[in-house]
Amino acid sequence: MSEQSLPADALPEYAERVLDVAELIPRGRVMTYGDVAEWLEEGGPRQVGRVMALYGGAVPWWRVIRADGVLLPGHELEALGHYRAEGTPLKEASRASEGHLPRVDMKRARWDGGGRSEGHT
Repeated sequence: MSEQSLPADALPEYAERVLDVAELIPRGRVMTYGDVAEWLEEGGPRQVGRVMALYGGAVPWWRVIRADGVLLPGHELEALGHYRAEGTPLKEASRASEGHLPRVDMKRARWDGGGRSEGHT
């Protein structure tokens, strides 16, 4: 069954699992696309990114990010607002960086899943 033939309210099973992980990430913390795929033991960063691009609007999408901590292109200001409201650790941008936008401080903000084994699929 292709994505196009699914009912409007149905999500592919993998997408549901990715979105469930995104909802588990605590305020002020992040996981990379690769972290989510590793936690699920399925897919990879590109598959997780695709799910987030297509279906992530209903979950805290700003908590699933690139491994380098760069803010999501086209959504930088909205994401930055969420990060500041949640107290997500940020690295201030250098003057040389384009747009002078900060990055997420991955050493301090990265969440490993909290050792949750129940619900880990």
